[in-house]
Amino acid sequence: MRVEAILKRTLAFLFILLFPCFSLIADLTDSAETRQARDRMVREQIKARGISQPHVLEAMQSVPRHQFVPQDLVDSAYKDHPLPIGEGQTISQPYIVALMTEVLNLNPSDRVLEIGTGSGYQAAVLSVLAAQVYTIEIKQKLYENTYNLMNKLDYKNINFRHGDGYFGWPEAAPFDAIMITAAVDHIPPPLVKQLKEGGRLVLPLGSPFGYQNLVLLTKHGEDISVRQIIGVLFVPMTGHAMEKNRP
Repeated sequence: MRVEAILKRTLAFLFILLFPCFSLIADLTDSAETRQARDRMVREQIKARGISQPHVLEAMQSVPRHQFVPQDLVDSAYKDHPLPIGEGQTISQPYIVALMTEVLNLNPSDRVLEIGTGSGYQAAVLSVLAAQVYTIEIKQKLYENTYNLMNKLDYKNINFRHGDGYFGWPEAAPFDAIMITAAVDHIPPPLVKQLKEGGRLVLPLGSPFGYQNLVLLTKHGEDISVRQIIGVLFVPMTGHAMEKNRP
């Protein structure tokens, strides 16, 4: 009986470790302590590394990051690294969230498509800066958890979809900007097609199983220009993107 009890406790621990869930977050308030932690995050991790657009800094300051991580990781929400959110996915390092947001150079009237909703944190940041955000999540459980969370947090200008982001959101296109938050080894043609003229697309481009380059694409008619920004490490983009890599 003792061995059985130990096994049950071990399995329960592994379930919590491997499948953190947003519904476990006990407190969606924003205390003085979390605001101070966010102040330090913006000052020491983001502004100090060269993020300078005032509206991006304000967005990072205004969105409570601790509300988008599992309960057992709330104390680490404002630290300088990514965190697991379940289903093999992560919430990106705060600096990378700010950097990807800044390079899109958003205007208040812009419509933005995000591929990979994850925890919803990046979508929340984008929603402060753009008129409408459309976000797609392929993982059913993450989609349901994040959709419910964002309704509780009352984000009005974010539109959610469960599906394969490789194909974008054709009926809502064209978009002023698109952000892919998972690694892919090629640029998905449907997403380029859904960009407006002059539209921007930022993504981690390279091997899904190694380091990638964060790149910014700008659409010019039938052509695109590409600017490399920084080396990054993202989880792979799943769905059709991975099917293309199979023999």
